[in-house]
Amino acid sequence: MKPRKRKDDVYAFGQYISMSADKARRVIDQIRGRSYEETLMILELMPYRACYPIFKLIYSAAANASHNKGFNKANLIIFKAEVNKGTTMKKLKPQARGRSYMIKKPTCHITIVLRDITYYGDLEKYIRSLCKTDRDLFLLDVRNLEFKALY
Repeated sequence: MKPRKRKDDVYAFGQYISMSADKARRVIDQIRGRSYEETLMILELMPYRACYPIFKLIYSAAANASHNKGFNKANLIIFKAEVNKGTTMKKLKPQARGRSYMIKKPTCHITIVLRDITYYGDLEKYIRSLCKTDRDLFLLDVRNLEFKALY
């Protein structure tokens, strides 16, 4: 089942990036859930090689958000960031006595989803305007929808 795309989500995909998925995950775990500006500062200061391609992806996703949907970059957060293992490139290196040695270069696929947080402010105003029973029903429906969207 393909996940639904929301109107306040912006996606950026990086495929076949030549690094191990574990090394990229180490950086992704530090930035998940943070604001766009804070993420850029963190990525510029971290000493890992994985930071540069992730920095480019997040920058690209923010450019997509501002150009395609008109979002303000200051209101964006890293809603979802995941790293999946890609294909492994294999080469043969000649060794002594006519033997060969396999060199394996792992790749990974990185998915970045940015979300505009002003949507949540409007939603919060709407929820406050409801009476208590309607508010409880609304929150129960939202929780059920989020639970169904996750599984």
